[in-house]
Amino acid sequence: MAKVLITGGTGLIGNHLRKDLLDKGYEVSILSRTKKNDNKIQTFLWDLDKNEIDQEAVNSVDYIIHLAGVNVSEARWTSKRKQLILDSRIKSGELILDNLHPKNNQLKAFITASGTGYYGAITSEKIFSEVDSAASDFLGQVCEKWEQVSDKFTEKGIRSVKIRTGVVLSKQGGALEKILIPVKLGIGSAIGSGKQYFPWIHMDDLCNIYIKAIEDTSMSGAYNAVSPEFSTNKQFTKTIAGYLKKPFWFPNIPSFVIRILFGEMSQILLTGSRISANKILNSGFTFQYPKLQDALKQLIS
Repeated sequence: MAKVLITGGTGLIGNHLRKDLLDKGYEVSILSRTKKNDNKIQTFLWDLDKNEIDQEAVNSVDYIIHLAGVNVSEARWTSKRKQLILDSRIKSGELILDNLHPKNNQLKAFITASGTGYYGAITSEKIFSEVDSAASDFLGQVCEKWEQVSDKFTEKGIRSVKIRTGVVLSKQGGALEKILIPVKLGIGSAIGSGKQYFPWIHMDDLCNIYIKAIEDTSMSGAYNAVSPEFSTNKQFTKTIAGYLKKPFWFPNIPSFVIRILFGEMSQILLTGSRISANKILNSGFTFQYPKLQDALKQLIS
């Protein structure tokens, strides 16, 4: 079976994806700063600070899935943090590219994560699709530069796919776990205006999109990985409260409070766009969880 190398393979998405790939019979390896004790998965070493990587890792695999990158919502966006967010995505991809042997490699595709932040911190009725340009704000520029690394693989004749991902919902960890806390306590409420859109995707659907990107050789370029269902922040939180039979009557959390707490990073919470899933649907992909109610039934016990 084909060999797949995952960067960021120990993160939230990486953990799920590597299990799904193993279940389908793929040979999976990861890049890590330290050796992992896992008989099923080979660990190759790399160190971005030292610009070092095991060349065998990138030259002996059929597919590379590039998930590596510092969590954008883990800490306030200081100048140092912003640079770390950018470098962790761009330098890691360039390190792989620089160590790809021009002739002695077997790489069939380079598949990179990206984000719906590509379209910018905008709340409007516009529906953004893959043909729209990158925004000029911080996340828009991060995503654009992130994807430009993938374009360099294309220039070398290697098929490349960019997965612009919304908020990923999973049973353990991630955004849903945090959203559930106030709702379960009976104090769930919308954030800011509550009118900002909340593009989301179930973890299983996201992993299946990555697997499709491996197996469907017609896939290339950017694809939005979001549910086809549009939902605002208020609708999203209210649906969860209703599913859990919890009240939803508290006033919205004021925007200024969020800005005080999170600084510039607050734009992730206070703004949000409608993102089209048409391109991935037109490629023949079928969502297991196209609607929030379907996803919640599977995710919340």
